[in-house]
Amino acid sequence: MEMVETDVEIKTPDGTCDAAFIYPKSHPKSNPAYPGVLIWPDAFGLRPSLRTIGRNIASEGYSVLVPNPFYRVSKAPFTDASKFNFQNPDDMAKLKPLMASVTAPGNAEKDAAAYVAFLDAQREVNKAKKIGTQGYCMGGALVVRTAAALPDRIGAGASFHGGGLVTDKPDSPHLLAPKIKARMYFGIASSDDEKQPDAKVKLKAAFAAALVQTEIEVYPAQHGWCIPDMPLRDGAPIYNKVEAERAWDKLVALYRACLLYTSRCV
Repeated sequence: MEMVETDVEIKTPDGTCDAAFIYPKSHPKSNPAYPGVLIWPDAFGLRPSLRTIGRNIASEGYSVLVPNPFYRVSKAPFTDASKFNFQNPDDMAKLKPLMASVTAPGNAEKDAAAYVAFLDAQREVNKAKKIGTQGYCMGGALVVRTAAALPDRIGAGASFHGGGLVTDKPDSPHLLAPKIKARMYFGIASSDDEKQPDAKVKLKAAFAAALVQTEIEVYPAQHGWCIPDMPLRDGAPIYNKVEAERAWDKLVALYRACLLYTSRCV
């Protein structure tokens, strides 16, 4: 399918967010509307690789918004992910203020409301259908916060190598499960699971107790495995094509079940 990709600006309570809005190009005599999808980028923000992910999911029949989550700091892009060095303290220091700008208490919820309102105002978005949201690394926790903040609008949420999903703080994302009505999917990197093996157990327990339909899987892959432009770590590639494609199939199936063919998950 041929895609239409436009750069847009979205007013939020804290400023103006630059974003990419992507949807399938329709026949001039038709004006089809598609279910909306919100993509939360990882700590490297809005950049070509995230736009590609947006185009790919749009080609499945969705109208997709990929925001710059760090708009409070400046417009995108920020860091060249492929040249980033996780062992370099200076490189890591560059990410901290960016991440803090969106993870500060209440910011993700305000942003999510503005992004969903933008989607619902577009003629290319079918407002009779639920909205899906997917996130990577940092974006995984933002998916959970989005689903909890807008339970009547979000029908499906997917986190891939999400960070900070389970913490010992009272505002830990997993504690938001009772507020969520969406079907959820969590793809966990084995490298993250090794560091925090009880996270998946607590996630499963929290969402089961809240009666939220949830699937949790551990992938034999490194944190960040879904994003093609991730740098090397210890001389080895982070991106894992085989496991990324498996994760993509899970995402597509989730959206088809919850957004495309029905207004509720089946």
